[in-house]
Amino acid sequence: MKEKFKNVFLDGRKILTKSKYPKFKVYGEKILHEKNVEYRIWDPKRSKLAAAIIKGLKFFNLNENSNVLYLGASSGTTASHVSDIVNIVFAVEISKRMMRDLLKICEVRKNIIPILGDASHPEDYCGRVSKVDFIYQDVAQPNQVEIFCKNFEIFKCKFGMLAIKARSIDVTKSSSKIFKESIRELKNFEILETINLMPFHKDHILINVKYNG
Repeated sequence: MKEKFKNVFLDGRKILTKSKYPKFKVYGEKILHEKNVEYRIWDPKRSKLAAAIIKGLKFFNLNENSNVLYLGASSGTTASHVSDIVNIVFAVEISKRMMRDLLKICEVRKNIIPILGDASHPEDYCGRVSKVDFIYQDVAQPNQVEIFCKNFEIFKCKFGMLAIKARSIDVTKSSSKIFKESIRELKNFEILETINLMPFHKDHILINVKYNG
């Protein structure tokens, strides 16, 4: 097993995180044990971030001291793996149904702070979030880039990743055109890399950025 990034490991084509909360599965993921350490297999078909790592992500600005604002946490699949890697995850989710599932995870994973809220309105939850170093966004809304930019304007952190879902923005345009337009909208960001998430996620890219605002 090889450590790819801090607390992220590769075992052949498998990607894993070292579990901070052993003996607790989040979404039925497979578990590996090595030298009395538990590792959770991270499914790239269920996680845009895992898919990006498999596809060759180079810049991984997360470590055990990072505080992450996660926009669009859903039921917590990717957020749980991020919580293995970092200090705290502030997990924002708009759906009450998804939040119920997320709360069950947070009962065990104490470093995930659930926030029921609309990522389009960071002013409504900024008082519940301490200083963050990184914003990760996976939100299926037409104004995905606008949401990302608005949160950076408020939280002023340095790095982030944005999963762009082309079909959620415009079903009439080609994915490649939507990706180019989305990147142009990121005017206050340095684009570190863009990764097409095929074959794991159709019509998706992940944009890795440094904020210069």
